[in-house]
Amino acid sequence: MNSLNTTVGVSVLILITAASMFAQKVSLNPTTICNPMNLSYSYRLDEPSRREAADPTMVVYKGEYYLFASKSGGYFHSTDLIQWNLITTTDLPLEDYAPTAVVMNDTLFFMASKTQPPLVIYKTDDPKSGKWQVANSSFPILMIDPDLFVDDDGRLFFYYGCSNVNPIYGVELDTKTLNPIGEPKALFNSNKTIYGWERKGDYNNEGENPWIEGAWMTKRNGKYYLQYAGPGTEFKSYSDGVYVSDQPLGPFILAKHNPASYKPEGFAAGAGHGSTFQDKHGNYWHIATMTISKKHMFERRLGLFPAFFDDDDELHVYTGFGDFPFKIPTKKILSPDELFPRWMLLSYNKPVEVSSEQAVHPKGNATDEDIRTFWSAKTGNKGEWISIDLQKESTINAVQINYYEHESKLLGRSPGIYYQYLLEYSTDNKTWKTLADKTQNQTDVPHDYIELSSPVKARYVRLTNFRVPDGTFTLSGFRIFGSAGGKLPTVVEKLNLVRDADRCVVKLNWTKSAGATGYNIRYGIAKDKLYHTYQVLGTEQLTINSLNSGHSYYFTIDPFNESGVTKGVSIHELK
Repeated sequence: MNSLNTTVGVSVLILITAASMFAQKVSLNPTTICNPMNLSYSYRLDEPSRREAADPTMVVYKGEYYLFASKSGGYFHSTDLIQWNLITTTDLPLEDYAPTAVVMNDTLFFMASKTQPPLVIYKTDDPKSGKWQVANSSFPILMIDPDLFVDDDGRLFFYYGCSNVNPIYGVELDTKTLNPIGEPKALFNSNKTIYGWERKGDYNNEGENPWIEGAWMTKRNGKYYLQYAGPGTEFKSYSDGVYVSDQPLGPFILAKHNPASYKPEGFAAGAGHGSTFQDKHGNYWHIATMTISKKHMFERRLGLFPAFFDDDDELHVYTGFGDFPFKIPTKKILSPDELFPRWMLLSYNKPVEVSSEQAVHPKGNATDEDIRTFWSAKTGNKGEWISIDLQKESTINAVQINYYEHESKLLGRSPGIYYQYLLEYSTDNKTWKTLADKTQNQTDVPHDYIELSSPVKARYVRLTNFRVPDGTFTLSGFRIFGSAGGKLPTVVEKLNLVRDADRCVVKLNWTKSAGATGYNIRYGIAKDKLYHTYQVLGTEQLTINSLNSGHSYYFTIDPFNESGVTKGVSIHELK
């Protein structure tokens, strides 16, 4: 009888769950993600209450993905780069900065930054268990931002450095003792006079020396690509440059295309201090740090971007529409076009209605495409809500809900850190249907991304709070993606380029595109290498301060709106 009751109970639960999911529009097998990555970012252990993760290292171990990041109180595991779970352990120093990991002889090794002894290297052959052993109890080089790299021939190398004075260093390690062989070698340092992307500031327009840090080595076709971060983690200009050599310890020469990863604008900016890895299908990816830096300089998130090597072996990371939805491939791809589902942003500056608002954090901040601003309800109570009017019936494919920790007192990781909500849609603002029912959710989703199982037609989208872990019901971005079904913007007819006396600086202005919401300025060192993307909204002028003063550049502009993108026709040379 007990067995029968259990079976009936399970069957009823399955039917209820299935019926609930049928009533919703949430995809059970999502194929896309949207930056910032929707991870359980740890609250810091000190005030003010805030979340942080940065300086990511991604490794593939036994066909699965393991992600280590600064101050995360654990590390993350995934089988598909879409769904992630947190692994906690007391065996690792998970509150240290800039961890690195490497696979050597079927063993996974881990170490993190340390400026005081002892510096310990750990190892495991079962990272899912959270059980690690000591591999070297007293590594002799105390430093910040380590990187371990195993060459094709089995030799092990160590790179490190984080300074506005000192260079990036490298040294070979003994594979058995994990201690240095010989003395570390200085590999390169900054040169902000010539390399504009190394200048400090959100817009690379400050004069102080940059922080050069975050070394990461990638080898491909016999070439060594030593990546580094600058000019500082708190800036929207945070990016990763790259030097190239035929030997693991140099000499290194600056790559022609730099910085390799750069995302200075958009909802969430920054693409620095990252790691480059290959997925199970042979595709390259770059996971990097994105900045908020409002409550604290080190308030940061993570972003995942596709990376490529062109026919001339130039490494470049594609960050165009880098915080719009994109597909995670299940096969080898050749270009970023294969990843973009062309779900456009529908919510930018759209009218918003709310249950309440704080005067200094008004409702318009939820749709202004700036992660550094936010709307806050007056309370965190159940029933607080926000509704967006898309102003016309549109096709909706995905929604991203970006929470923010306003008036929170939480520190560290603890039970009860999760959000519950109801997401609905309507065509008339009267009759509402369910998009996602997460009123019983108990997982931490600070940047929850909902891919719909099938698109819906709607004009209004409403989010109702059922629970926040602490503080007020607060959003830094309530973002709707899909298509408005209208005309594409017209081609930009005229682009003016003026290079400053300081050749790292170029001023641009262009004729307005009819119907454009924003523009992607694409540029690079050759007509067929327009690898940089600088996105702007609601303007037809821009100053870029991040050029290499010794290069000529080529520019084009792609206007976009809620219906799609119009590729630039003319390419303009800047000598």
